Amino acid sequence: MNENAATMLQCMVIDDEPLAIQLLVNHISKVPFLQLAGTFNNPMEALLSFNSKPVDLIFLDIQMPQLNGVQFMQLLQNRAQVIVTSAYNEYAIDGFEHNVVDYIIKPIAFERFYKAVEKAYNLKNPGQKAEQPKEVFPATGGYIFVKVETKMIRVELDDILYIEGLKNYVSIQTKTQRIITLQVMKQLEEILPPNRFVRVHKSYIIALDKITSIERQEITIKDRIIPIGITYQEQFFKLLETRKP
Repeated sequence: MNENAATMLQCMVIDDEPLAIQLLVNHISKVPFLQLAGTFNNPMEALLSFNSKPVDLIFLDIQMPQLNGVQFMQLLQNRAQVIVTSAYNEYAIDGFEHNVVDYIIKPIAFERFYKAVEKAYNLKNPGQKAEQPKEVFPATGGYIFVKVETKMIRVELDDILYIEGLKNYVSIQTKTQRIITLQVMKQLEEILPPNRFVRVHKSYIIALDKITSIERQEITIKDRIIPIGITYQEQFFKLLETRKP
């Protein structure tokens, strides 16, 4: 058997929104170890297709007519890996009770998508390193969406200076404004590209290219001094070593 074929993940997309399907198809096309077997807007048709021709990985929406994602997983009975793609986070517990690989909130940035499929690859191919696409974590550009009250706000990655975790919310400081969101630090840490953003303290994530200076255990970004937590010191300074010209 061809070694590359053995490490490929055959996948299918199930979603009742055409735009959501197209976005996932575009993301899948950029990942060397993913091969798209089919897309479905009807979960019953998807289940029939799977039963006749199984795949390794399913991208599954939760809220769909006829058969919702939770019901689909019950019928699937863990015969394939599942990554849930949903606009709602309240179904996350249901998803993880069915051993999903990951639960991604729409709209889905490619960086977050890649982290999820890399988990799936590692589960199927333990000990093997997944082949990364050339632009999995681009050096510039890109954006994330964050929830502000009832709206989803687009934030350009190039504009972010640092992120501060407060009691019940997170503050994103950009070049021009401060954005308050109810998303948690862990969630933002997962979706931000690790070659550009790093957690340096339990309460801070910084943009590496916005650092003005580092002195002792403190980072200066513009006029803000940010402490480096003891837990994060070793990883942070190692990362700086790899970025030297």
